[in-house]
Formats: sequence, C-alpha cells, structure tokens
Amino acid sequence: MFDIKKIPFSRYGSFITISPNHNDKGDSPLYLRNIRNGDNEFGEVFRIDLIHEGNPLPYQAVLTPSMLRLEGAEGFAEFCITEARVLQIRSHGTGVRLTGITGAYDYAVPVEEHRWEVNHSRQEMRYMLTSIKGRLVVDAPFIEQRCEKIIVDFLPESDMGEMEGVLEEFTTIYTDRSYSAFAKGHNNVAKEYESWLENTLEIPEMYAKGKEEASYITWSCVVPPEGMLTRPAMYMSKNWMTNIWSWDHCFNALALAQKNPDLAWDQFMIFFDLQDESGMLPDFVNNRSALWNFTKPPIHGWTLWRMWEQNDFVTEDKLREVYQPLVKWTKWWLTFQDSDHDGIPQYNHGNDSGWDNSTIFHKGTPVESPDLSSFLVLQMEVLSDIAGKLGKNDEARKWKDESQALLNRLIDHFWDGQRFVAKRSGTHEVIESNSLVLYVPLILGNRLPPEILNRLVEDITTKGFLTEYGLATEMPDSPFYREDGYWRGPIWAPTTMLLADGLLSSGKMDLALEVAEKFCAMATKSGMAENYDALTGNGLRDPAFTWTSSVFLILGHLLAAEKKR
Repeated sequence: MFDIKKIPFSRYGSFITISPNHNDKGDSPLYLRNIRNGDNEFGEVFRIDLIHEGNPLPYQAVLTPSMLRLEGAEGFAEFCITEARVLQIRSHGTGVRLTGITGAYDYAVPVEEHRWEVNHSRQEMRYMLTSIKGRLVVDAPFIEQRCEKIIVDFLPESDMGEMEGVLEEFTTIYTDRSYSAFAKGHNNVAKEYESWLENTLEIPEMYAKGKEEASYITWSCVVPPEGMLTRPAMYMSKNWMTNIWSWDHCFNALALAQKNPDLAWDQFMIFFDLQDESGMLPDFVNNRSALWNFTKPPIHGWTLWRMWEQNDFVTEDKLREVYQPLVKWTKWWLTFQDSDHDGIPQYNHGNDSGWDNSTIFHKGTPVESPDLSSFLVLQMEVLSDIAGKLGKNDEARKWKDESQALLNRLIDHFWDGQRFVAKRSGTHEVIESNSLVLYVPLILGNRLPPEILNRLVEDITTKGFLTEYGLATEMPDSPFYREDGYWRGPIWAPTTMLLADGLLSSGKMDLALEVAEKFCAMATKSGMAENYDALTGNGLRDPAFTWTSSVFLILGHLLAAEKKR
C-alpha cells in the first residue's frame, strides 16, 4: 500500500521504526531503528536481511499500516509492532538476520535457551530477542570491552518451515512475559488503525489515496510520553525529522480537534508544559532534550481559536489551563523581542519565524516583519475572549485595546501604500523581498481596511505566487527563487493553511477553495512531503511529514463540507 523507501514502518505510541537510511547511496537496506534522542543520529540498531541457507536474499517490501512484509524467492517474513516496545516477526521458507550497527561497549549475552539480550549502549536501549518457533543463532564474539560484531539469525527448523520471534525494548530490568500469537497481535493492531482511520476527517473521494497516506503517517508518528515529552507527541516524521517543533504541533492539533480532541489538546499544550519562566517556548523537543537557541512564531492564539470553533471540548477549565501560559508567551514577544522599543516585535533569526531562510532575512537580522505582529494581534484578541469567559473583565478590555493598538501600529509601520514590507529593526530600512510571508497579514481578514485586503488578494492572484500547484513561498520570477530553496520558493503546508484561512476570514471563499483544491490534488499525487516544487508539484525533502498530512486533511475536509452545501 505504501512505499517503504518514503514512508517508515511504525505504529502509534512506539519509538520502534523500520526504514531505509536516506543518506545511503543507492538502494539502502532496511534498518530497525530507535528514534529517540533527536535527529542528530539516524538511530540504526539492526540491519534487516532475509536469509536462506546462510545467504542474504533480495526481497520486495510490502508496507501496510499494520504490517511490513518482505517477499523473497524462497519465502517471506512479516513484521508487526504489536505493542509499543514489542516487534513480532514470523517467516516461512526464510530466516531473518539482524546485524547489529554497533559501537563502543555494545554486547550480546545468552539469557536462557532461545533467548539473548543485546545491550545497545550507542542507542541507550537494551533488546531482548526471543525465539518462539524455530532456532535463534547468534554470532557475537566479545573482545575486550565489546562484541566486535552482533549477528542474530531467527531461523525456521527446516528450509520450508516457519519461524516466529520477538524483539523487545527495555532499559534496565527485563520482565518475563507471554506473547500472543503473531496473527492475534497483528489483528489487534489492524483494528487500532482502522479505528484511527474512521476518526480521520472526511474528505472528498477523489483524494482517497491521499487520505489513506495522511492517516497512516499521522497515526504512526505518535510517540508516547517519555523523558522530556510530557504527553503523547506527534513527531514531524519518523524518517529524520524526529522531534516536534513549536509551531508544527499546532497544525497537527487542528487536524485532530474535531474527531480526537483529547489528543489534539495534548499536541497543543505540550510546549506550554515546557515553557520557560520568561514565557519563551523552546524551538523543538524530543524525549531527551529541548532546544532554546530559537523558537517559533506565536500562532498559538490563532490555533486555539480554530480549535475552539470546532466543538465544545475547549471547556472553561481548559481555557483556565492555557490562559496564563498564553499571556506569558505573548508578553515574551512584546517585551524581549523589541530591541529598538518601537512597539513592533522582531525576529532575531529566520528560524524564529519558521521561514528559516526567507528572503526577508537576506540582509541579516533583527527583522521586523508584518506576519509576527499579525499573529500577536490575533493572539491578544483571543486572550481578550478567554479573559471574558473567565470573568476577568478588566484584563479582557486591556487585551482588546492592546490588540487594536498593535493592529494600528502594524498598518502604519509596514504598509507602504502598495504592499506590506519587512524592515530592519532599529534603522527601519526596507528589505527588498518577494516572499509570501509578507502576505500572512491576510489572516487578519476584515480587521484590515478593505483597500489593503483587496490589494493583498489581488497580488496573490496576479503576481505569480499562485502556481498550478499552490502558493509558492517566493515569487517564481524573483532572483532569489530556488526550486528546492526551502523557504525561497517551494510550497509548504503551514503557509498554505495560514493563507487559505486568511482568505476565508476575508470572505474570499472561491480563492480559498482553489488553493485547497490545488494543495490536496498535489499531495494526493506526490505524497505528504515536507514541501513541494512550486512549478512541478513534486515532493521535496522529507517524504512523509505530519504537518503536511494534517493540513491536507483540514483542507480536504473544508472541500468536503463545501460540496455538501
């Protein structure tokens, strides 16, 4: 169903992943990986091979949401992650070889008949390998402080026989247990996934292939609470972007809000669990660490508003839970990110904007950009609404007034009569840029004067941003445009979502639906990639991304709802 070369095999709630290494030249073998500890390492634990009579066999991989099947000329092997820390394996006519990707201090020891422990110190994880049916043969000669190699063969008793084995993760002490039959475990996982699929947003049938892919990617990329992760977390990918970032999580929360609200709330709140006393949110987090050198833009008020609208799960208790963290996050930008004290917050690095290398940063930083002020205008308006719901009437009026004041400063500071511009903080030198980021103020909708709103919409449709496939992040005729230039050209899901929402807020329904249709058609054809070539629609960078999947589902659901009207 899916291409293992692009989409990893994993499951909801597990760090166990099987995929090729995209850094390998040519066709990469498959590796069993531990995706803990961030994206600095790929996390290979074992290379996986089918073997017959001691020799590796070529195979074809068949990936479905609940099972990975490797088919060779002599037989097949199947893999199912039946529980978060349990990988069950069975084969017919072939054996399965796991070759350890070892480092200093890694070793393997026999525990009892049909069972070995592998201590993979490089990945900070232990693995218990158990043979249920067939034989377990391990080649792991120990020299000085480590095994010079670790080769584990799960073998059937005869050439045409069957084999079943189990690999389990553990960290300190292994607890003995019994195992369900492979077929029963697989059936349970299949039912879990079907339940997830049934709770995925409804989208038009023409995008069914995309929905299946988006559903599997979002389901399989959830990892459990562990270490720094205070809640279940939907990673951006289980290829190599094995963290969550502090605006990516918002789009995933939006896609979950209607059908899976508890998990949506976990996605939304997880960064506020980690919030610094100053109010800052970390750039990203994984089970081991959070990065504080950068952050991401304050789209959280906008996100909360959109979640709030979908159903009644955002209760008064939840508003009370989020109010003070959202206040601190807002004040952090207004207090600590305005070095010239002109009342206009700034980005000190492109990474803080989410548009890492956008052309608004090509002359250096700090940069005052209209998108940042726009997000804060909305966020303060949301704070006003929350304060009103909580009976904090004085605070509600204060936030409403501050929102309006920032909106006035935004227009005075950034609108040059023809367009919004970005400026260097301090000197207020205008930065020449043809970046789509300058059109993000569309999210303000009818808060903007009609002449500004209409000009923004006109520019999007006439200046070349809207290609056959969607909204390019840099105008294609710009001298800075690059087909694979990250934020200097490619189409991205989050920017598509923000601009489509802005068009809806502005009453430009037809154009919003056109943008949604282009994006959904492209993603269905090219997969849920990190971003896309704006002129060909081909996927770029990481080919299995969750925020792309989530935005695809949100926009597809918008199209489905419109068809019903």
